[in-house]
Amino acid sequence: MADRSLRGTGLGAKSFEDEAGVEFAARQEVGYDCPRDHHFSLVFAAEADIPSVWECPRCGAESLRADGERPELKEEKPARTHWDMLRERRSIAELEDLLAERLNQLRSGELGSTALSRNTRPKKTA
Repeated sequence: MADRSLRGTGLGAKSFEDEAGVEFAARQEVGYDCPRDHHFSLVFAAEADIPSVWECPRCGAESLRADGERPELKEEKPARTHWDMLRERRSIAELEDLLAERLNQLRSGELGSTALSRNTRPKKTA
């Protein structure tokens, strides 16, 4: 039994099949240039969409394709602020009316910390 054992191989880790008769998929090699003068190549399938930007494996910087193809610039929407969303729901006139109403409530004591403390504070009994 000792002469039939497989020495120096991991169980299930290696295939002993040869590559005879195996037809590999068509591939292409694409080069990338890093802004820090690093150059590297990656292999892609022939029918794959090749990205124009790839992260440099050495420094992590954004690398562009060596053949000169640049990424398409996407039109970005500006970030919507709270004020933008508020203006979608209300007009300036409505906002001014709401402000005046709230200021009147605040001045009369209906709103604010003084109104809350007056109504919710327990009375002291001695």
